[in-house]
Amino acid sequence: MNMVKLSKKTLLAAALGLAAWGSALAQATVSLSATPNPVNVGSTVQVSVNISGALDLYAYQFSLLFNPAVLQATGSSDGSFLSGGGTVFFVPGAIDNTAGSINFTAASLLGLLPGVDGSGTLATLNFNVTGFGTSALNFADGVLVNSELGDLPAQFVDGAVQAVPEPGTWLMLGLGLAAVAGAARRRSAA
Repeated sequence: MNMVKLSKKTLLAAALGLAAWGSALAQATVSLSATPNPVNVGSTVQVSVNISGALDLYAYQFSLLFNPAVLQATGSSDGSFLSGGGTVFFVPGAIDNTAGSINFTAASLLGLLPGVDGSGTLATLNFNVTGFGTSALNFADGVLVNSELGDLPAQFVDGAVQAVPEPGTWLMLGLGLAAVAGAARRRSAA
């Protein structure tokens, strides 16, 4: 008889442990995707701030850090995810192209509404590509809030944009190297 009670207690404890583990895993993921990537220097790139696995998302905020030698931010706009739940108040964030940051981009539903569940785009950030190389895109100050104004567990996944020379630049570089090699060959033959 005691063995049956112990088994039930053990089973109950295991079930509660699995439920707690499952809820710990139930966190939203906020990530970045750049289009196009890689991108040519002199072009523009759009970076989408995407969310997946959201449960009752009512508001968010984040800052984004980037390499100002490669990218220059030009603006941001609200994504379509939160507006699926009602009217949205959007704050585009303060751009600092010297430091390489967009500070305090935020949005919130307005009114006594439930939050939004699912996946979608929170915001779109626009950049001019001004230099060669790779720019890390790092989140800072990321917060998600539910309709009861409580913090939502979330994982913020950083990204990157790779800036490459325009195809014409590669052609000119190749022709220049071929000319140098030809001149060196003529000198060694003479």
